[in-house]
Order: sequence, then structure tokens, then C-alpha cells
Amino acid sequence: MQESSNALSRKPDRQILGETTSTKQRVKGTSTAKTDTSTAFRKPPNSVLLTDDFVELLSSPVQPVKRKPAASVSKGGSSKPLAEPPLEAPIDPPRMSVQDSGPQPFPPTFEPIRISPDNFTVQLVLDNREVRAINDRDYIASELTKKGVTPIVRPLELGDALWIAKCHDPTLLSRYGEEGDEIVLDWIVERKRLDDLVGSIKDGRFHEQKFRLRKSGVKNVIYVIEEIAMNIETAQKYHEAVESAIASTQVVNGYFVKRTGKLDETIRYLARMTVMLKDLYEVGLFFKLRVSLNRLLILHPSQSSSLHLIPTRHLHPTTYLPLLTHLRSGLHNDTTNAPKNYHITYPSFSSLASKSDSLTLRDVFLKMLMCSRGVTGDKALEIQKVWETPGVFVEAFENCGKEGDAKEAREKERKKMVMERLGGLVGRRKVGKVLSAKVAEVWGEG
Repeated sequence: MQESSNALSRKPDRQILGETTSTKQRVKGTSTAKTDTSTAFRKPPNSVLLTDDFVELLSSPVQPVKRKPAASVSKGGSSKPLAEPPLEAPIDPPRMSVQDSGPQPFPPTFEPIRISPDNFTVQLVLDNREVRAINDRDYIASELTKKGVTPIVRPLELGDALWIAKCHDPTLLSRYGEEGDEIVLDWIVERKRLDDLVGSIKDGRFHEQKFRLRKSGVKNVIYVIEEIAMNIETAQKYHEAVESAIASTQVVNGYFVKRTGKLDETIRYLARMTVMLKDLYEVGLFFKLRVSLNRLLILHPSQSSSLHLIPTRHLHPTTYLPLLTHLRSGLHNDTTNAPKNYHITYPSFSSLASKSDSLTLRDVFLKMLMCSRGVTGDKALEIQKVWETPGVFVEAFENCGKEGDAKEAREKERKKMVMERLGGLVGRRKVGKVLSAKVAEVWGEG
């Protein structure tokens, strides 16, 4: 008992990382219509959710977790009940700016803060705008509580649900100069009813949301699609577009898609996921992926479930994703080849994921490009690589053609400028003739 107490009170160890060269106020209802949810696309081979066994783990019934959380035992020796009222957050948690320090040398040399599993507990955070109906706003949180999962309810900058590691000691992170007591884990959920998915595809929000999810750096993105009953005419009209969007989400973006028949099934899935993530992070049943000679994928248990926290002072919107890619490359793993999990604090995550707090000129330019119908995130990125700012892009259109050319000739040059410059690209990054002309109409009109 004395050893356990000392384990909780000591500061987490640090591990030196050497320098290397290498609106959403929507009301979602439920439907009693039964929909076939057996069809699911296979997850691409570059994701954590790879094998049928692991996918089955996500869909398996809730199993009781036999553990005694350190925070649930009072001084008198009595334990708190498993189900508690939802933890409302009337005031947003503190947010730390990650852009005031300006760009830094890359890659930076720093000591990640190592947080061992006995210093935190995994909790589900639910967006407070995820409601069943206007007059039934607490339904999701109440149902989760009945299933033994007490969510923290607050506004989320990104996603509809995510999981955090909440430190037992509220002052633990502050001893290292960090703000708050929450660390964002690598799992986030975006929930969409079928009618909402159709609407987001039509107005472009679907691509914008996926762009922001990609920018967040979270490895495991889960799209929950609730297949509610729809008008037959609408369902037939957008069936192909919906299936194409789901396939693209899995194959192109590498996100996991979970189909459910109604809201209650989604709630059960969130409860199962919370139990699974508690086992992964708190108990230490982490999984490491290996590829055998015959390319069969095998899951191996690993005890490396400690969290490695990136200090906020080394975060900047323009270098955050490259830094994560560098850290996750595995070049700096120790001799045991144990996977390391790099994370950031919740205030830092909120600042990076905010629609406005961390916007750079590049971000604004990409958003402006994606306002044109047909310009996806990938195409916008390719355009921005060639013309870095809106001013440079407009100037390029103004300089099209030669002086003295007829107006019609200069207009023709403008319409094919983007297509010719990006003509060597293939697949989803390619800009065709029609789209090139459409972009020219928006950006090249004098």
C-alpha cells in the first residue's frame, strides 16, 4: 500500500529525445427504422484498426473492468458508485496559445514529459452540442452514465467525442510548466446522421471537417454514420455520393467508419470504446503491429503504455504536423522497439484545432480555395504549394498572356493556367480543365 502511494505521488520520469537529422448547433434525433448495417468497408493497411480481431474488439460487448481507480476511494475507505452525474464544464478549460513563441528550429531537441499509467485515468469528453432533441439535451450523457461511463460534457473545437488522460494530481503538469491536467489521446469521433452527411457533402462541410481532422494530428479518427430512414427520393439521389464519400474516408483518408442504426447503438459503441481505451492505456495492454514474411498482420501485446507529452513551448501551427511525423517515425525508439505515444495537453489541442485561434495565412488561403466547388483539400494543398499566398495567386492570373494580346486570348490563358501547372499530377490531386476554368473565374477576374 505504501509503494502504491509513493507511485502516485512521485513525478513522472523524463526521457531525453536526442536531436536527429532525419454550426455546429445541430439537433440529432433518433429513428426506429431498422437499417442493414452489416456492410462495412475494409480498413486500409496503414491504420491501427487493421485486423478483424481488433475491429471485433471495438464492436464487442462491454466487459466489466476489474480495477480500483485511485481517485474513487475516499479517506473513509468507501468507494464511489460507478455511475455518477455527468461532469458539466460551465467554463471552458484553460486554453494555452501555441503560436506566440513564433517558428522554431526544426526538429527541436527537447525532453518529452513521460506520464506513467498510474498517474492518470481515461475519460470520455462529449461535445455539449451533441443532443437528441432541443428539449432532451442530456439524453446521450445520461445513457452513457447508465452504462458505467460518466462523460465530461463541454464544447469541443473539433469532433463530437474524444478521450483524454486526466491526471490524478491536478498539479502534476503544472510542475513542468504545462497548463491544465488533461492530455488528449489519439482517438476522436465524428458522428453524422445520414441526412447530416448528405447535407455536409452538398455544402462542402464534409471535406472541410476532414481537412481539420487531418490537421489535428490525431492518429485514430472514427466516423460514426447513423443510417436513419430517409425520404426515398433523397436516398436514391444521393446514394452513390454517400457511398463514394464513405469509401474515400476510409481508403483515402485512412479513417475508420462505424455504421450504426440509431443513436442508442452509437451510445453503446462509445461506451465499449471507453472500456477498451481504459484497458489500452490504464492497464497497459497496448498493441504493437508486426508484419511477418507472408504479410500476415499480427497483434502483439506491449507494456509501453506510458504517455510522452510534447512541451507546449515546442508547438507551433506551422510545424506541429511535421514534428509529429518526425516523432512517430520510430527512428528514436529504444532498443526494445517499444512504440512511443506522443501527445499534447488539452488546452494546446484546443488552440491548434480552433477554427480561428491558430489560423495562418496559409490556412486562410486553403479555406478560400476550398470555397470553390470541386476544390478538395488535396487539390487546394497542391495549388498552395505552387502559389503560396492569395496575392501571388492573383498576380499569376494578372500576368497570364503577353502584353498586346486580345482579351479573349488572355482569358483563355487564365482558364488553363492551373491545369497546365498541375498537369503532371494524378488521382485526386489532379486539376482538370473544367475545374481550372472555374478557379480562374473566381481568382482571375480583374
